[in-house]
Amino acid sequence: MAQALVILVPPLHFCQVRCPIFARAARRTAGAPYFGIFIGIAAVSTASLFIRYAQQGGAPSLVIAAYRLTLASLLLAPLAAWRRRSELGQLSRRHWALALVSGGFLAAHFAAWISSLAFTSVASSVVLVSTSPLFVALVAALALRERLTRTVLVGLALTLAGAAVVALSDACARGCPPWQTFVRGPAFGGDLLALLGAAAGAVYFTIGRALRATMSLTAYVSLTYGTAAVGLLAAAWAAGLPMTGYAPQVYGWFVLLALVPQLVGHSAFNWALRYLPATYVAVTVLGEPIGSIVLAVLLLGEVPSPLKLAGSALIVAGIAVASWRSATITSTPHEQIAS
Repeated sequence: MAQALVILVPPLHFCQVRCPIFARAARRTAGAPYFGIFIGIAAVSTASLFIRYAQQGGAPSLVIAAYRLTLASLLLAPLAAWRRRSELGQLSRRHWALALVSGGFLAAHFAAWISSLAFTSVASSVVLVSTSPLFVALVAALALRERLTRTVLVGLALTLAGAAVVALSDACARGCPPWQTFVRGPAFGGDLLALLGAAAGAVYFTIGRALRATMSLTAYVSLTYGTAAVGLLAAAWAAGLPMTGYAPQVYGWFVLLALVPQLVGHSAFNWALRYLPATYVAVTVLGEPIGSIVLAVLLLGEVPSPLKLAGSALIVAGIAVASWRSATITSTPHEQIAS
């Protein structure tokens, strides 16, 4: 997701300058950053696939989200303690409060989006959750009184039209039902959960954008991921969901979910985008829903209908239109991380 989820998944910050494999590749060829983008897109596109496999193995969505955030927090903790201990100790109460609130919305993002994959198709889920940049524009307009530009309004119109087409394609897969049946169907509920995940991610980003003016990326994501992990673990416990007792392969999907999309994927983005213009992000991160759809077709047998593809294309176009101009003006290359 373009601008909105810049810091939704924590990159390993040291890979900007300390990944020897990437660094040697950069010295050998100017095309290495583009290869890094390709690796990043391929890696982050596996997230929905790993989630679906874990769900098929009997893991509830809240448990999957809790494991993903907990493992991510454990991966970040040594780095944060090593490089940002003094910064974390000097944070004001306001910084702590906002970071905790931001982490709560991050937990809501993952809980809603991962849950959506249990009810709707991968194509619908990943495309709809990618609308977070547009929710950021709405949040900024309502809360921060930022003006909605013409390009953002055009992007919103395209995205709303695409979302309606996607929802219609989900409901009419086997003939269009009456309206009351349509809104009560599981696919419609899954689509709404994906949009809810996008909205929660937008609030997370909006708070983060303010905090990142005075906090490092590593300190911010370590706090928010830790908060989100605790919140999701508490939610799973309150719901009476077991955290153990799953088949070994399910735990394997948990680990892969934390390692491949986050460690490999977002480290590759973080490194490659250090060498590329920020405007590339508005297009390249849209490769995530496209890659997820391709993997779902090849490995899950989820072939989207022509109507769903048309709606997805409208949504992707809307996000690109709304994000491209703002990415050109406000973003810095090393902060543009897809989710």
